[in-house]
Amino acid sequence: MQPYQINVSQATLDDLQTRLANTCWPDDVNEAGWQHGTDPAYLHQLAQYWQHDFDWRKQEESLNCFANYRTEIDGYGLHLIYERGKGNNPIPLLLSHGWPDSFYRFSKLIPFLTDPVAHGGKAEDAFDVIVPSLPGFGFSDKLQKTGNYNQWTANLLHKLMTETLGYARYGAQGGDVGSGITEALGMLHPDSLLGIHLVDVPYWRLFATNPNDLSESEKKYLETGQQWQMQEGAYAMMQSTKPQTLAYGLTDSPVGLAGWIIEKFYAWSDCHGDLESRYTKDELLTNIMIYWVTNTIQSSFTPYWDANEQSAGGEPSKVTVPTGITIFPKDIVPAPREFAERYYNLQYWTEMPVGGHFAALEEPALLADELRAFFRPLR
Repeated sequence: MQPYQINVSQATLDDLQTRLANTCWPDDVNEAGWQHGTDPAYLHQLAQYWQHDFDWRKQEESLNCFANYRTEIDGYGLHLIYERGKGNNPIPLLLSHGWPDSFYRFSKLIPFLTDPVAHGGKAEDAFDVIVPSLPGFGFSDKLQKTGNYNQWTANLLHKLMTETLGYARYGAQGGDVGSGITEALGMLHPDSLLGIHLVDVPYWRLFATNPNDLSESEKKYLETGQQWQMQEGAYAMMQSTKPQTLAYGLTDSPVGLAGWIIEKFYAWSDCHGDLESRYTKDELLTNIMIYWVTNTIQSSFTPYWDANEQSAGGEPSKVTVPTGITIFPKDIVPAPREFAERYYNLQYWTEMPVGGHFAALEEPALLADELRAFFRPLR
């Protein structure tokens, strides 16, 4: 591994300023709010802040306070944060983000895990924390179709943990795309996994589950998921079927990219209609900038492009690795416990009072407590 410093060229930042200044805005639907997509009034406000007040260099400096590295595995260049734990015999924990977030998802959570004593915990609960930019995302190499993104990425990250970093056994946690990767690690490399922790049941299981012999709560879950797919899932269909068409506009327009991304943060977070009750403008824009400065929005569609092949072939076997699941109430479609028990060796289940899809950013202290509690008997 080689130490890595994030250092975006000034030419890229200057070009961004020009594009923000020259944004061609569509006609606004009168008093549309968020009903028809991203709120025009809020997006105008965010774009103004982005152009005149947002300080990328300050955010870059903050990201570089973490121990960033680049490494090559089987010819693929991977970016990661690798922070060692402060405590007695910390265990390694691999954290996998999703879409449309990035490794930045875990920026608030990392200190809770590496230094528990400083955050109300015990030294014996410390973790070595490994946070990659998933393949195709952020400061990792761009990626084309793999055939099965979850399996391909799981094998890559397993080599990172065992061969590059030298851990014989480790834990893994993920949400969104990261939950599918974490699940795949449990399937493909069970002997190396202490346990896996998820904040959602991978969404693709909605389409791979036989609807016969389900409980009433499971049937309702599948029905709710299908309704959500019809009402809110157009983005996923577009990213999985026509990613190239979508990529032209999002790669060319920073405001277009912001509109595509922040609508999901608004809809999937526990924000009660006020996005900035959960995230500052700086936090929203830092995540967007990771996509913009690396030109990876098209590459980040790869998990969706591969999704149909992931679910082909019926229901997979049950994951035997000890599994913990923490459900946050404002996530997209929270699964019932009975559904999770079909697929996992479920040893830990908690339903949180607050929080949404981006739990590590929304409720880092709560999620840290959950991870400590789940992994404590597995150490």
